Amino acid sequence: MISRDKKVRISAKAIIIQDGRLLLMRARGREGAYYLLPGGGQKNGETLHGALVRECLEETGMLVKPGRPRYIRDYVAKNHEFARWDKDFHQVEIMFSCKFEKKAGKPHAPDNRQTGFSWVPLARLGRIRLYPSILKILISPAGKLRGPVYLGDIN
Repeated sequence: MISRDKKVRISAKAIIIQDGRLLLMRARGREGAYYLLPGGGQKNGETLHGALVRECLEETGMLVKPGRPRYIRDYVAKNHEFARWDKDFHQVEIMFSCKFEKKAGKPHAPDNRQTGFSWVPLARLGRIRLYPSILKILISPAGKLRGPVYLGDIN
């Protein structure tokens, strides 16, 4: 029997904190500007760390050193505000603690809605539109990552 189920996308995301700031991608949607962790979809045959390094280079031009996984979340689109684009979309995001290594060039393959990237002061996280928004609670103003590893289908 052939399964007609949609595939689940695996995404590697980078949590890069340096000098009291978090590296975030800036994007624009119908409701205005918002921010996301850099990273993206894993390609067939690619390791999660490989996907993370590639995506950070593509989106920010920065070379990062992946560390250990810190958060895992499901994103089931039908349960969230972006459902109008693809309500059947399901992504599992694995967020890794990472270290900034060096600037390696300019972003060369940004996402469709990406308008740039920013080092956002941790003290400002509560005042920006950040996805997943739970990061505003999980990342302390001192840069400590707290909370459980598995976050569930949360925003």
